[in-house]
Amino acid sequence: MKYKQRKKALILLADGTIFHGKSIGKEGSAFGEVCFNTGTTGYQEIFTDPSYYGQLMVTTNAHIGNYGTKEDEVESDDIKIAGLICKNFSFNYSRPAGDSSLEDFFEKHNKLAIADVDTRALVSYIRDNGAMNAVITTEIDKLESLKQQLAELPSMKGLELASKVSTKEPYFVGDEKATYKIAALDIGIKKNILRNLVKRDAYVKVFPYNAKFEELEAFNPDGYFLSNGPGDPEPLVDAQLLAKEVIAKNKPLFGICLGHQIIALANGISTYKMHNGHRGINHPVKNLITGKGEITSQNHGFAINREETEANKNVEITHVHLNDNTVAGIKVKGKNCFSVQYHPEASPGPNDSLYLFDQFIENIKNNK
Repeated sequence: MKYKQRKKALILLADGTIFHGKSIGKEGSAFGEVCFNTGTTGYQEIFTDPSYYGQLMVTTNAHIGNYGTKEDEVESDDIKIAGLICKNFSFNYSRPAGDSSLEDFFEKHNKLAIADVDTRALVSYIRDNGAMNAVITTEIDKLESLKQQLAELPSMKGLELASKVSTKEPYFVGDEKATYKIAALDIGIKKNILRNLVKRDAYVKVFPYNAKFEELEAFNPDGYFLSNGPGDPEPLVDAQLLAKEVIAKNKPLFGICLGHQIIALANGISTYKMHNGHRGINHPVKNLITGKGEITSQNHGFAINREETEANKNVEITHVHLNDNTVAGIKVKGKNCFSVQYHPEASPGPNDSLYLFDQFIENIKNNK
């Protein structure tokens, strides 16, 4: 029986707090920043989202794995989270369309997961005390050694992670005879972003995180795109310079999540590490241009400074997060540039914000 193979495991937080659980299968230790996602579905897309690289994911939904996994329901080529923490892990799944169990999926990608954790208590603790580094482990007899390793783990603040998930070489997506050509900077791009661009008659060339403007310009694109991704945006100086050049030439530019923060930094607006971040698929956002509300998919631990954004004469706030009034979208005045802090491509999540891809294509069309 699988239950008999499961070893005792625990979560050790950077402040010394311990939560107990059981291993799913793989033994050992996994380090990262602990965070939580409130989504009730879409766990496979969440686990493969490059924006989660280096993070230990706590799922607030009580049951994880009950509908298994499906080969095409991924946002990258492998699991990007550092490890999983959940309450009830389903070894069996009941979806006819499923390809394999979540257990097999984690074994295939050699990732550590622990269950039977009091996730309500853990999430409550993180919510009160903030996101912090942690380790999940089955090596419960090596606590002192783990504490030492944990103390040496760098903070997410100041950490450049885009290089860990970005493509090494440029590649193409879509039909080369498509109407529009888009140059996309991969700082952690999700597959569903590319699907949405291709669906709108675009041929996309995806570039590595440190590509120069001249490399993207040589593709002769109709528009430029800055993707989502993990880590602190501040160290991504090359991406900020690229954004400045695209904006200076008034080329159509669209940024999502980390790309949104890059555009803000390129306009002199600083970013900061949030106490907890926004991670889930039901975050309420208001579009200040239309007055309409959107339910959005979000995944970010950094945000742009609202006071500096309001004081910047060249930038207009277009969207706000209704839970905490953080900036959820901006546009650069007099320029063909806009960005949002959330994930309009969803996957998982609602489709309320898909119009932003249409808006990007419309900007490209008007600029041709």
